[in-house]
Amino acid sequence: MLEAHGIGGQADLPISLSLAISGAVAALVVSFTVLVVAWRTPRYATGLEPVVDAESEDADTRLAGASYALVALRLIGLIGFAYTAFAAVFGENQLTNPFFGVIYVWVWVGIAFASILFGPVWRAISPMRTINAGLARLSGGDPEVGIRDLPPWLGYWPAAIGLYSFVWMELVNKTPTDLGTVRLWCAIYVAVMLIGGAVYGSRFYDHADPFEVYSSLVGSLSPFGRDEEGRLKLRSPLAGVATIPSRPGLVAVVAVLFGSTAFDSFRESTWWIGKIQTASVTGYTINNFGLLAFVLAAGLIFTAGSMATGVGPETRRSELPRRLAHSIVPIVAGYVVAHYLTLFIDVGTQTLARASDPLGNGADILGTAGLQPKYWFSYHPSVLATVKVCAVVIGHVAAAVVAHDRAIALLPKKHQITGQLPLLAAMVAFTAGGLYLLFSA
Repeated sequence: MLEAHGIGGQADLPISLSLAISGAVAALVVSFTVLVVAWRTPRYATGLEPVVDAESEDADTRLAGASYALVALRLIGLIGFAYTAFAAVFGENQLTNPFFGVIYVWVWVGIAFASILFGPVWRAISPMRTINAGLARLSGGDPEVGIRDLPPWLGYWPAAIGLYSFVWMELVNKTPTDLGTVRLWCAIYVAVMLIGGAVYGSRFYDHADPFEVYSSLVGSLSPFGRDEEGRLKLRSPLAGVATIPSRPGLVAVVAVLFGSTAFDSFRESTWWIGKIQTASVTGYTINNFGLLAFVLAAGLIFTAGSMATGVGPETRRSELPRRLAHSIVPIVAGYVVAHYLTLFIDVGTQTLARASDPLGNGADILGTAGLQPKYWFSYHPSVLATVKVCAVVIGHVAAAVVAHDRAIALLPKKHQITGQLPLLAAMVAFTAGGLYLLFSA
């Protein structure tokens, strides 16, 4: 499998690390200064009450009435699920088994990329929703309604736990490319999703499916949305981010997504590898602490930055982190693009070739066995470095805009400017730290 970055370390990149960080931080500070002067009233959501996710409330109802598109997408998802399960059960325990590429590249990375462009893709193709709906209808029930109501306090916490378990399996577990390990994780995921859907109805997936929550969060940045009548429309990605529900556990989800991606860069650095080689404890133990530390640091830095301000009588300080956590989503999206672009293109192509031979017996079922990665970015490091920096900077500037819009709706007038400074400091730390990790690994 290729390295996530696709090219060498900092010395191989044509852009100076210090110049990249300085430029990014300057862009963030200047954009905030301009916002303070020109953006004095909220333009998207007030933020005073939890935002209602209107698209999630009745998306299935709208699509089921119109669309052959939903049926086609669900069918594609179900066929893909069956094909992947076939490779997992009957395929060889080798990296040439397309099962690994499907899970680690197509699902984990590809769904995020597709969602940024087209909206919450996983919700549309989710095999878990399809199977749950089929079982409910066979039993004469309603897939939307379970036998119990989902507790409101649960929020996104189940998804945060699921996401952490996945990144732990990929980044820390001793056997991330062992067929039995990945197959076991997927089996547990399917079991939890089907049992949860049966007990709580399909609303369970909005809160608990790690892939759906991830897809929905980054999918809010898509320029494609829906109006009140369910028709497709173009929208500002920033307006889409403002519709993310401020549910409990949102901070945990974005902390896992950002912290784990940052740790993925950090664990490839020379310094970290050297520490593992000279440490008195095992690398497995160190990596466990490292992943947990990065996730906790991301959550704590953001929480401290968002709470370090004055609040009015209508807003409790403890609510500020989850009310502002949606602003981290553009940062997550930008960092995912910067970190995984070459992995998705190159290893994604390899996976498509290997998918034609799921059993490793020389078959060419899909006619794609002859595909080979072009490694274009490896031969154009200047372009790749520029894409990396632009993705991170655009994500952070977008985050500053979204945070500013929500802050002026939440904070009392006397704190609307000074109250944002701690959050700006947190975002500057994320910007500098993210670029440093990308360029030093």
